[in-house]
Amino acid sequence: MSEPTVTLLLVDDEPSILSALRRLFRPQGYRILLAESGAAALTMLATEPVDLVLSDMRMPGMDGATLLEQVRQRWPQTLRMLLTGYADISSTIAAINRGEIHRYIAKPWDDQDLVLSVREGLTRRALELENQRLLALTRSQNEELQQANSQLEHRVHARTAELEQVNNMLQMAYAQLDENFLLSLDVFAGLMELRERGAAGHSREVARLAKGIAQQLGLPPREVRDVFAAGLLHEIGKMSLPDTMLHKPLSLMSSDEQTRWRRHPLAAQTALLPLAQLQRVAQLVRAQLERLDGKGGPDGLQGEDFAPAAQALAVAVRYMGLIHGRMSEKACDASAAQALIAGGAGTHFSAAVVQAFAGVMATQAETPPAQDVCIDAQALRPGMVLARDLHSASGVLLLAAGFRFDAQVVRQIHEFVAREGSRLKLHVHPTSQMAAEGLSAERLPESVR
Repeated sequence: MSEPTVTLLLVDDEPSILSALRRLFRPQGYRILLAESGAAALTMLATEPVDLVLSDMRMPGMDGATLLEQVRQRWPQTLRMLLTGYADISSTIAAINRGEIHRYIAKPWDDQDLVLSVREGLTRRALELENQRLLALTRSQNEELQQANSQLEHRVHARTAELEQVNNMLQMAYAQLDENFLLSLDVFAGLMELRERGAAGHSREVARLAKGIAQQLGLPPREVRDVFAAGLLHEIGKMSLPDTMLHKPLSLMSSDEQTRWRRHPLAAQTALLPLAQLQRVAQLVRAQLERLDGKGGPDGLQGEDFAPAAQALAVAVRYMGLIHGRMSEKACDASAAQALIAGGAGTHFSAAVVQAFAGVMATQAETPPAQDVCIDAQALRPGMVLARDLHSASGVLLLAAGFRFDAQVVRQIHEFVAREGSRLKLHVHPTSQMAAEGLSAERLPESVR
């Protein structure tokens, strides 16, 4: 694509000077326009694109200074040059100040100097225009970039919010899945306990105590969860034992029976092997009869090999076994059992674990029992929250504490009670009862406000 032709407007009231200027500049490849007065030049500028105006100073009607001043005001990008005699120095200064001319050339001029002056002025004008174009392009690109950045930032914020929402949903789904998984283990523990008379809820008590000790020790949440699950499943290996051994305290078992009984943690680990999610739990269950001094079993773990999480479970198993009469024919009371645990510091368990156990016991002693409301099943309404675990007559967990009743479950319980003709009592949180029944706090009994 060829460069556009440069247009010169030559202004002088003498035709001979215009002819001389035209002969000088035409060979340079410029497009030449001629005007014999300032007024004619302005008329021509209004209709023709002009790159440079070269005007004589002395002209009738409108002198060169006035013309170039008008050109500056109306066509500021047009280059302005003035031809002037030496006698017109004051007028020339006025032209420079008012018209902001690029250059003035004295008469008589030197052809080569005049051509070079015009060429240099046009080059400078081209550079200024290119600079203005580049500045405008830069501003435009900067505005586009800012707009793009703004849009990108908005999209990033929107995407981040979307990802956070999805992440929150996934976390909620995972928490619900994890809760359902632990509830399944709780139900399974209840089913295992059906074989042992009077054992309903034993595994849940072990799990809660072991969890409390793990939390007192400051173990990570994942390990605390594994300790709780191990507490629920710690007796799964006893499924391999005969009923006669299940109903007999350890102190009354024969030597062979004790040997077989002490192997139930191994049987439990074997039963849990197919479940990849429970491999850490299986290791904890295996170590429930270990001792810090290495005299436990089945692996004789000692010192640091007997991990705090495993010790938390072992303490809970031993303490609950003592107070439930599983270790000897006569059950221990809570104080005696706690003293035995404390006496095992340094041999059975580490001092830190025993101290954590004592902290859990002290907290339980200081914490008043949770307030709840006992209602008949027929009074159950959607939105109420179960305050205590609900078990069947045989000790099987039906619903765990914290369960929020919806319309479908309420309807099923009402139908069950009506069909069986039995009375079922449930313990619910008073605030949930208030919300479900539309009661105000003032109408609740003083004991449950």
